Amino acid sequence: MIALINHKWRDRFCIYFNLKILTSSIVFLVLSLINPSVQGQNHQPNIVFILADDLGWADLPVYGNTFNEAPHLTKLAEEGIQFMKAYAAAPVCSPSRASIQSGQYPPRVGITDFITGHWRPYEEVRVPINRTQFLPTEITTIAESLKSAGYATAYFGKWHLGNGPDHHPLAQGYDEANVGTGFYNVNMIPSRSEDKSQRLSERITNYGTDFIRKNKDQPFFLFLSHYDVHVQLDADHDLIEKYQSKAKDPTYPSNPIYAAMIEHIDRSVARITQVLEDEGLSDNTMVLFFSDNGGLISRFDQIPLVATSKLPLINDEPLQYIASSNAPLRSEKGTVYEGGIREPLIIKWPAIISGGQVSDALVSSVDFFPTILDVAGASPPAGQTLDGISLLPTLSSGTHNPERAIFWHYPVYHHDVPASAIRKGDWKLIENLVTKETALYNLSADISEAMDLSRLYPEKTKALYALLQEWQEKTGAEFPSPNPDFDSEKRYRWGTHPDRK
Repeated sequence: MIALINHKWRDRFCIYFNLKILTSSIVFLVLSLINPSVQGQNHQPNIVFILADDLGWADLPVYGNTFNEAPHLTKLAEEGIQFMKAYAAAPVCSPSRASIQSGQYPPRVGITDFITGHWRPYEEVRVPINRTQFLPTEITTIAESLKSAGYATAYFGKWHLGNGPDHHPLAQGYDEANVGTGFYNVNMIPSRSEDKSQRLSERITNYGTDFIRKNKDQPFFLFLSHYDVHVQLDADHDLIEKYQSKAKDPTYPSNPIYAAMIEHIDRSVARITQVLEDEGLSDNTMVLFFSDNGGLISRFDQIPLVATSKLPLINDEPLQYIASSNAPLRSEKGTVYEGGIREPLIIKWPAIISGGQVSDALVSSVDFFPTILDVAGASPPAGQTLDGISLLPTLSSGTHNPERAIFWHYPVYHHDVPASAIRKGDWKLIENLVTKETALYNLSADISEAMDLSRLYPEKTKALYALLQEWQEKTGAEFPSPNPDFDSEKRYRWGTHPDRK
């Protein structure tokens, strides 16, 4: 019965979407006859993916934050669709970013921790090491698929999926790419002739606007990957002073440097959307805004998280150690609690999406690959498993499966113990990979994951755990093992990862 319903919906959507394309083509033909300058513009939608680093679900005003300011992201939501239940496939950057580029869950890719990874040599268990410390070259990336469909492709900003030339975005399907590290005066690889006195967020935005103008007459895919709001916290002095003078929200840390970094991202979004408007590309461009993992509250190693040059601005305040809060979500980056994995997601595409929508659809970062393939009319890579689903029905009509299941596997120590998780509908189960204990939460009644319901709902716990184990086996998930060097007195010490030696 479910399969029959799915086939009926798919058939109806295909008819609807094809009619939209046909209508657009007729309108375009009429306009081109009236105005010859329209001729030569592309029909395939352009795609712009803007990714923030460590930005939390609760950090943006459109998600309820009253201290930080991001008017252009609020406008993007007003003109598109805002997702309330969107998730990164991992609570740290590299595996989450790999899931976007590959369309696969991190354990299937072989990257389950950031590259190269965390390491506690004396802990109770020895955690698995990434099977690969770069995005595997045999994987067909989203850029490679779009190139095959006639798209110009570009990647600017943070990559964190391998440093060598064989693993640079230029070797992974991107026609243009510049990646680097830091915030100000840093070198990009490959180098560019530019003003290095500009903040890095401005520089990579410049790359993006140049790419859009250069490729405005053909379909393009632009991936703009910010370093904000990752530690060490750093921002322009004028914006820091603005937030220092602003009244604090008593329910939120109100870190002025963190708030300034959010505004840097917002300004970048404004510049990208403005150039799309100026070039007449806005209606035919899908813009996605997302973050790679949940917000950071404090550093795992408990040292100040403010850049050395900005420490005098904070003096001896606790805000030297506290970046943000994910409340009402529990915990932070580096955990499979909601604060570590739930993300802001906003998508604008005027040709298909009616503005001002708020969606409760369950979304994982593995969904972006199949969604973008559908948008571009590109074929899935032969022989490559895609773990996600296309969001196109949700974008066009709001249709989604409220009982969908999505998964996480984070088998390392970070801000919590190694753990796996499944969310199916409103229910979420977390497995402690050290003790094998499970906890069950109902997120519709308890978004803060404060009450473990596993003893009250044993059948639900059993059913979700069985689904999680089946998924772990299917994706080749690797697990911690007993540590022969376990030392209870040294267990919390951080060591050098074996792959860094």
